[in-house]
Amino acid sequence: MKEARKRRRAAVAAGTALALAGCAFGRAPAVDLLITGGTVIDGSGAPARRADVGVRGDRIVFVGDAGGARVKAARTLDASGLIVAPGFIDPHTHSGSDLLAEEPERRGAANHLMQGVTTVFIGNDGDGSPAVAETLARAEAGGIGVNVASFVGFGAVRRDVVGEADRAPTSDELARMKRLVAGGMCEGALGFSAGLYYAPQSYAKTDEVVALAREAAARGGLYETHLRSEGTDNVGLIAAVEEALTVGREAGLPVHFAHIKAQGHEMHGRSGEVIARIEAERAAGRRVSADQYPWSASGTRVSNALVPRWAMDGGEAALKARLGDPALRERLRADMAANLHRRGGAGSLLITSGPHAGERLEAVADGWNVDPLEAAIRIVRDEGDARVASFNMSEADIRNFAVRDWVVSSSDATAGHPRKYGSFPLRWRKFVRDDPALTPEQFVRRSSGLTADIFGLTERGYLKPGLIADVVVFDRERLAELADYQNPTRLSEGVVHVLVNGRAAVEDGRPAGVAAGRALRKPARPDWNCP
Repeated sequence: MKEARKRRRAAVAAGTALALAGCAFGRAPAVDLLITGGTVIDGSGAPARRADVGVRGDRIVFVGDAGGARVKAARTLDASGLIVAPGFIDPHTHSGSDLLAEEPERRGAANHLMQGVTTVFIGNDGDGSPAVAETLARAEAGGIGVNVASFVGFGAVRRDVVGEADRAPTSDELARMKRLVAGGMCEGALGFSAGLYYAPQSYAKTDEVVALAREAAARGGLYETHLRSEGTDNVGLIAAVEEALTVGREAGLPVHFAHIKAQGHEMHGRSGEVIARIEAERAAGRRVSADQYPWSASGTRVSNALVPRWAMDGGEAALKARLGDPALRERLRADMAANLHRRGGAGSLLITSGPHAGERLEAVADGWNVDPLEAAIRIVRDEGDARVASFNMSEADIRNFAVRDWVVSSSDATAGHPRKYGSFPLRWRKFVRDDPALTPEQFVRRSSGLTADIFGLTERGYLKPGLIADVVVFDRERLAELADYQNPTRLSEGVVHVLVNGRAAVEDGRPAGVAAGRALRKPARPDWNCP
């Protein structure tokens, strides 16, 4: 982080010099675009102030009183009555398939832009391909609406080497996995992501995760983790938190908790225990952070929500065979019943994809005249599975996490869930405007500058001369989500203008259809022992 701060200070110093150069010998600085009259919240946590923002090319070159500095602008944008902030950074999405899609509309990422998001991360939950360079190059070459960075993922790496089996890797396989993680880091990954909740990652023991995380640590990365449990399943939330902190200590790298939560009615009210453990670790000098989406429903697949991991050993074909095996039926249903209970019953599970989208599992079961467990088995075995929103979090726990100064904004964007279209505006509406728990400055900092600091994005996250011109201009009274569980693809409102790398990506509240995004790669260093 110290090295990142040095690089940012150098960029700011260079930009300030560039801006002031125009004032030399009485010349006024010239900019391509001047955003005037707005309330600037710069991403640092400093108090909001009235200021103008000047952009030249892809850089911010001026922040201050444009009239007093006699700034000349090719174009002026009036932001009177609006907030001007750094473009928001979403550190946890599943938008890789969109950014690599054939359709320009999907690559354009209007769902993110209309939330004020200008940079997204992919490869979360262990899904990040070790071919990081190829992934980022494909995205950029196709033209994308937002900037994108990636993790190298444990799931992708383990699947490549070990497959879907529930077993430990051989020494040779572990060495191959280490090389894949190292290669991904050398190709620009932000860090090593894991989703220990999901098979086949769930089959790994802690020491295997530590061994691979060390490869990321040696190359300046962090450990981003979907915990092995977020409720009472498997080892349980508290033990899963401890496992993640152990990985950080033993591998020697920062830990970042993905979509932090206390999930399931049996865990309601226990967010304080998680917070206390993390804050004790931070007090000991270790770098620990988290991100959070503000919705009360999580999102996954029916199989991941209800089917025990032992039934997934060997992959999809093996799973379907077990689902139809009479000899395993009693054991399978008992384990699924326990998982369904943890998630609050069939009335708490909303199907969000496939032929039953918009129906609760309870209603699907009633329509088939079977019990909910049989309905779930049919969906997974006969219909190719389905996505599901699981209403299993308490608002008190969500709020308790949201106010921590180490928790940043995210979406966990997935198809069929409104979080893909409205997480940042909902966070603003819930915690800034309707029932204040965060100041506007705190919200912006935890949606931009702090996220940039955690993940080492040295040229973004702040409105400062010399940094890249990712900028959002929004109406504080109108910023809100329009997406809901019945209509999950409605674009948010209240974002008026967005710049991505200095180019107008949203104008007057509408996507401009400009593919201004870039692939962001963590620069390799000579001492990283890269190929």
